[in-house]
Amino acid sequence: MRPEEWRYPREWLRLAERDLSRVSRCLRDHDTGAAGFFLQQALEKFLKAFLLARGWKLRRIHDLEALLDDALAHDPSLERFRPLCQEVTGYYLAERYPLPGVSGPDEAQVQSALAAAEPLVRRLRAAIET
Repeated sequence: MRPEEWRYPREWLRLAERDLSRVSRCLRDHDTGAAGFFLQQALEKFLKAFLLARGWKLRRIHDLEALLDDALAHDPSLERFRPLCQEVTGYYLAERYPLPGVSGPDEAQVQSALAAAEPLVRRLRAAIET
């Protein structure tokens, strides 16, 4: 993606959808670390698309909770997704940064987080597409 395209919400939405589909494929392959990583990536891109559609200046950030904080200025009802954002940010860290004693999520955790993410994804999609 060219740098000038980074500000286009629909491009971010397309990338988010791609990452979301990867979650299921990774779960089928029993690669829960990758599934958790792609879930984080999908939510990050959905939140960035939502924010960009509202004039937000793109920041290179992977912390879902920080992105959620920015999104709350536009939709305070998203606060209910804070625990999900905190949990799934941890999946990214576990996959990207080897830390002693830190392991990635198991299959049940990713499945549960994926189910909890569905209403957030639906809301962000709808807000971007309108």
